[in-house]
Amino acid sequence: QVQLVESGGGLVQSGESLRLSCVVSGGTFSADAFNWYRQPPGKRREWVAYISRTGLRNYTDAVAGRFRISREKAKNTVYLQMNNLNPEDTAVYYCYYPRFNTWGQGTQVTVSP
Repeated sequence: QVQLVESGGGLVQSGESLRLSCVVSGGTFSADAFNWYRQPPGKRREWVAYISRTGLRNYTDAVAGRFRISREKAKNTVYLQMNNLNPEDTAVYYCYYPRFNTWGQGTQVTVSP
């Protein structure tokens, strides 16, 4: 059974950084792509970043240049490094595994002005 567990969220001030982690159990980590999504308060879930099995990356315009998605095969983990955070980044962040249509439980990120 595939399972995703996110961690690393928290409360920070504008301009600060956080790194989110998504540990993947089950599945075929090395062969697959992953995504990060987020759901701001009162809004729909939105796509944030993508990484292919070979390390190709793509980002939504709102985070391009500030966020970086990466993966570590040895730890079956996908990361989201978030720099220069602002209050508009406040959301629950989710890891998503498309091949198995599986979501993590989410981790809360709150950015104060």
